[in-house]
Parts: sequence; structure tokens; C-alpha cells
Amino acid sequence: MRHAPLVTLAAILLAGSLSLAADLEPLRAALTLHAAFDGTFDADFSRGDRTLYFSGGGTSGAAKETDAIKVTRDGGRFGGALVVTKKNPVRPFFKGPGAIDYKAANWSGSVSVWLKLTPDEDLEPGYCDPVQIVGGDNKKGFIFLEWSKDETPRHFRFAIRPLFEIWNPKNQDWAKMTDEERPMVALKRAPFARTRWTHVVFTFDRLNAGKAGVGQLYLDGQPQGRIANWDLTFDWQPENVQLVLAAAYVGAIDDLAVFDRALTDREVAQVFALPEGIRALR
Repeated sequence: MRHAPLVTLAAILLAGSLSLAADLEPLRAALTLHAAFDGTFDADFSRGDRTLYFSGGGTSGAAKETDAIKVTRDGGRFGGALVVTKKNPVRPFFKGPGAIDYKAANWSGSVSVWLKLTPDEDLEPGYCDPVQIVGGDNKKGFIFLEWSKDETPRHFRFAIRPLFEIWNPKNQDWAKMTDEERPMVALKRAPFARTRWTHVVFTFDRLNAGKAGVGQLYLDGQPQGRIANWDLTFDWQPENVQLVLAAAYVGAIDDLAVFDRALTDREVAQVFALPEGIRALR
């Protein structure tokens, strides 16, 4: 009686590895920027400028360690991290072209980042925006994550503000508007703590396409809400676009990544589950 050849463990592991690599290929193809912050401010990979810059508080040019902002070689979600120890006026940013290619029609993308802080204890009074995408004049468009300034516990929000005359025709105070009046996802409670890392992803799909535009927020791989039924029209100049970090933020930031399209629910879950983070895609 003849027996079929035994399948070795090595062959099984190899097949699994090849399957995983193929499964990650769409994410790899969409990646435009990755900053691991493993002892360096600059991005490890970018389709554009890899340099992290500082502006504000009398600083300008390539990022350098200050008494409030540093990078570590360990203590991050994966390796090191960008750490902000106190509220300060410096705004770290990556230049947009190549990494965030703004388009005048049907513009899409995603940003993934890990955050570690206890907001109600670590943040000082006022708004805090750990991540922003700006294009010069915020009245011509503004995308951001923020913690609110007045609520206890602070609300965590993801907002896509189009042209000012679209989202705020009555020129109202953002803080005094209702949630329904703001183009945003608002969470009254979110799982942030200085004892754990929280994974945050936001996506934007078909901006500058009228009311076809959609935004979505995810925490720890799970969808939290959508921005829809808004005319999400911007008026930016591509060369002015920046990805800004740590505006009034106090805490740690790790494994920042940008993609050139809106990730699916499944892909966000894949990114959350990567055992070594975004470096698996490079």
C-alpha cells in the first residue's frame, strides 16, 4: 500500500507565510508614509519627503529634540515612540506631496496611528489635536482628530470640515454647535489610557465629490462611526498640504502610517493585528 508523502511543518509554515504576504499586498501597494519613531524623528518610508519638520514656538526646520518632544528607542507599541511630555507651541509635521497627494476631485486616503495617554489627566485645558491634515487656510478645509476642551470625560472626535461656508454658514462657535451640526464622529467615551496603546485609524473617501464623500473612524480595529451626507468640498493647493502631529498633545505616538485610499473594515482590522506593525508592509 502506497502512502501519500508527509507534508512537513516547514512546508506548512512557508505556505502560510506566502499566503500572508499575498494578503498584505494591497496594503503594501497603498502605503505612502511610515514613521516608526524608533530613535529618529524622520519617516522610515515615504513617497515624498521623509523629514519630520518643526514649526511654531520660534522653531523651524528639521525636527530636533526639545525639552518637550523627543523620540525613544524603546517603550513604543513597536520599538520606540514619539513622546510629548508637556503642552507646547511646537507643531511637528510631514510635508504632504508624495505622502498625502491632495486631489481636486475624488480624493481618498487613510491615516493609522497608535496613541498612549490618559486624556483627562495628561492633557492641559483646551482642545488637543493629535493628528491634523491641513492645507494652509483652515476655512478652505480641515481634517483632524481632537479631544474636546470642556466635557468631562473629554470627548474624542474625528472631523472633516469642508469649505467654511458649507459646514458653518451661520459662523457659529465650534464649541457651541450640536454634534449634528458638526461634520464629525464624536465618542463620549474612548479606551485611551497611559497603561495601554490605542490604535486609531481614520479614512476619507471621495472628498471633493459633493455629498458622495465619506469619512470613517476606527479604534482598535473596530468601526466607530461615519461622516456622511455632507458636501465635503475643499479648496487646497497641493503643495501646502501637511500632516501635523501633537497639537497641544501630551502623551506618546507610534507607528504612524498613511495610505493613498480609504481602507476597508477588513484592512483596518489587518493593520491593527500586525504583530510587528507597519514595518511588515515595507
